[in-house]
Amino acid sequence: MGQPGMEPLEGKESSAVPDCNGGAPAPPAKQQQQLEGADALRYANILRSRNKFADALQLYSTVLEKDGTNVDALIGKGICLQAQSLLKQALECFTAAVKVDPSNACALTHCGMIYKDEGHLVEAAEAYQKARTADPSYKAAAEFLAIVLTDLGTSLKLAGNTEDGIQKYCEALEVDSHYAPAYYNLGVVYSEMMQFDVALTCYEKAALERPLYAEAYCNMGVIYKNRGELDAAIACYDRCLTISPNFEIAKNNMAIALTDMGTKVKIEGDINQGVAYYKKALFYNWHYADAMYNLGVAYGEMLNFEMAIVFYELALHFNPRCAEACNNLGVIYKDRDNLDKAVECYQMALTIKPNFSQSLNNLGVVYTVQGKMDAAASMIEKAILANPTYAEAYNNLGVLYRDAGSITLSVQAYERCLQIDPDSRNAGQNRLLAMNYIDEGSDDKLYDAHREWGKRFMKLYAHYTSWDNPKVADRPLVIGYVSPDFFTHSVSYFVEAPLAHHDYTNCKVVVYSGVVKADAKTLRFKDKVLEKGGLWRDIYGIDEKKVASLIREDKVDILVELTGHTANNKLGTMACRPAPIQVTWIGYPNTTGLPAIDYRITDSLADTPNTNQKHVEELVRLPESFLCYTPSPEAGPVCPTPAISNGFVTFGSFNNLAKITPKVLQVWARILCAVPNSRLVVKCKPFCCDSIRQKFLTTLEELGLEPLRVDLLPLIHLNHDHMQAYSLMDISLDTFPYAGTTTTCESLYMGVPCVTMAGSVHAHNVGVSLLTKVGLGRLVAKTEDEYVSLALDLASDVDALQELRMSLRELMIKSPVCDGESFTRGLESAYRTMWRRYCDGDSPALKRLELLADQPGSNKEDLDKTAVKLADPRVQRANAIAEEDNQAPIKVNATPEEGGQPQIIMVNGVSSPADSQALIATAQLDQPQIMVNGVSSPHSTSGRCEMNGHSSR
Repeated sequence: MGQPGMEPLEGKESSAVPDCNGGAPAPPAKQQQQLEGADALRYANILRSRNKFADALQLYSTVLEKDGTNVDALIGKGICLQAQSLLKQALECFTAAVKVDPSNACALTHCGMIYKDEGHLVEAAEAYQKARTADPSYKAAAEFLAIVLTDLGTSLKLAGNTEDGIQKYCEALEVDSHYAPAYYNLGVVYSEMMQFDVALTCYEKAALERPLYAEAYCNMGVIYKNRGELDAAIACYDRCLTISPNFEIAKNNMAIALTDMGTKVKIEGDINQGVAYYKKALFYNWHYADAMYNLGVAYGEMLNFEMAIVFYELALHFNPRCAEACNNLGVIYKDRDNLDKAVECYQMALTIKPNFSQSLNNLGVVYTVQGKMDAAASMIEKAILANPTYAEAYNNLGVLYRDAGSITLSVQAYERCLQIDPDSRNAGQNRLLAMNYIDEGSDDKLYDAHREWGKRFMKLYAHYTSWDNPKVADRPLVIGYVSPDFFTHSVSYFVEAPLAHHDYTNCKVVVYSGVVKADAKTLRFKDKVLEKGGLWRDIYGIDEKKVASLIREDKVDILVELTGHTANNKLGTMACRPAPIQVTWIGYPNTTGLPAIDYRITDSLADTPNTNQKHVEELVRLPESFLCYTPSPEAGPVCPTPAISNGFVTFGSFNNLAKITPKVLQVWARILCAVPNSRLVVKCKPFCCDSIRQKFLTTLEELGLEPLRVDLLPLIHLNHDHMQAYSLMDISLDTFPYAGTTTTCESLYMGVPCVTMAGSVHAHNVGVSLLTKVGLGRLVAKTEDEYVSLALDLASDVDALQELRMSLRELMIKSPVCDGESFTRGLESAYRTMWRRYCDGDSPALKRLELLADQPGSNKEDLDKTAVKLADPRVQRANAIAEEDNQAPIKVNATPEEGGQPQIIMVNGVSSPADSQALIATAQLDQPQIMVNGVSSPHSTSGRCEMNGHSSR
């Protein structure tokens, strides 16, 4: 193994020791001048906790002018100075604190941190040791001591004192047996000493203590690779790159292992598999961009690897300035979530060809994903200027407007795309999704739009009209679930219950997973389904008609789609009608408009029995809620309501910006203006863009709410941190007419009561269903005035808020909303009733399709009237009443996706530089989509590269 090099210690040891100071708004300058004593110290601590170090420093100095021995003020001032890199002055403060209180572990620890930052490792270790002696329970001192001892070990090893270095690493583990970098560096030492078994054990311990330790997995891969255990090596490199996609050394190592594996299987006689490994290996070395480009197009278009490799390798060999290859590399990196590399590739393409509309468009998509709305708009508008008939660019502009909350502009952009390309599936479905954000059910415009889309879409697919499934009413059923969202996605929190609680002896479950990029949740779902005897089929990248054939071969009795018109949906498969009964559920808050779907699952609160909202599908209402929420295990504890420590009430919403309409802001402003000193916290992705933030704040200011009372947070990537962000708010405010779903469940689970408002459409009433079934029906308003009144009532009693907060999680867990077992029994009962109706010859979709087929083209008006009749809720209610005499009650309908993600079109591959052809694909929720030209992996050589060691981390 090569000689590992050591890198310097990263951030942990230079961060401030965590404190528990609460958060309140900073007082105005005059008020700060009037603060004295404990009040000044308390506000200083609050300011420091919000990283307002200069303001905090001023207050600490004020306190110290009157009491120079105030230890808390000395430490607070030191932390502020330390944060501003004024280490000498900070050390003076901490030293002064130690003089006043020699046993102050916090001050001693900060002294050690500064010594460490200045490279005085021995002095740092002494300070940390003193802190531990002063307070053995002070965990931070032990953690930082382990870091310093590890760095001392590295210094000794690099100086040639290997044994002494090992001793220091062992001392670090004696101080903190969970300190992964010490195990890791021991692994590096033993690797250099050729003691690979011991080294592997050390790396495994490092990975066990720190599951996201990319370097440990990389070095484990090197050892396995050198032993010839290629499967194990590839698995380690794969884990490493899942954690750190930009890890170039690991990419090279993966390419080497894959190349060796390709050679191994080729020698064994499987040439095709060997070529596949070579191609995959080349993916990890971006210097083979030409081969990547060709392979990507082959995968995306023809699956003819040989022809594509020959064509594009030759093209790039003779034309190194091929902008199309650069563009398609950007597409691949984007698809792998490597946005910085994608931007680099698109910019390189534009350097070669400044008016290359596909790269301009694709760069705009990446900026949209990153929340850089101004830059995104600029790029997409340039793409349109370069190519005025570039339909896909208008679609992506619509997605951008939607994310920015400008629904009217979004719909206009989609409609412009459809004018250019009437068959654009992305724009057609994105338009339907966008219209839900502003539909209050006052007319049938949105229903008509869905119905017209469905009729047009059905013409693209031949559909089955007969099936071999035995019509035996009480036999075990085969239930198929199809979705791209079996990963950490809003839909996953509601589909987990049936996957876990289905009676697999009477309901054989088959999952058709279109997940673009699987995560830990995907694997957990898959393991659970397989363990219970179900089937799991990965269908990403498979043509929708082929998926329909697969479903038919599996003899699925009831096929349930979970996506509606959101990204990466399989409505094309549903249009083929591969199962005798088809259902839509969870992922979309409205009708699909697709005549081939029989039922839509809902409940009697989300879609009341007297609803006037029309659906192409027949509504089936479940006994309780149509949703069953499985909370995230990463949520963490419920925190006390912040009003107790803040002294003011904080309202909040984590819904996407498209749901926060001008009317919603008007109502929220009324609430905030009526509650003195109250604050509003809103979190969504576009708030990382200054212009979006300013527009939002300006709108509220025009409504009478000062911007200083509003906190705008961008997207939080880690789920635990996202859930804990609910601790910032006392009361959650729902949106309308498109209410929250996942955000409402998260809010309630984190103890934050939510105020919602009933309406006349399903999307408006999801909160009504959730709150009522949790036992908080009193927080459901019928009017805007009542909505305001409910919020004010909650805000008026902080003690009651605290009591509710501490009991709300248990209340929710015991409610039907989280009762997976009972929910699934109700769902299975609904499925059984659907099946019995089919066995009796009652199939809603078949009736519609027969009517559509029988109607001559000249009778379009009559056909429309028939479709309206089938969608009439009064007819559906009559059918439901007739069934109640003979069957268990059914309640069914689909649920809105948490701000369902529109589909973004990106150019993947360009067939050839001379005749560019943009490919079109749909995007997944929370990540606007890219089109695939994609690259798999090219031909590779057998070079070698090893992973170097890493110091403390």
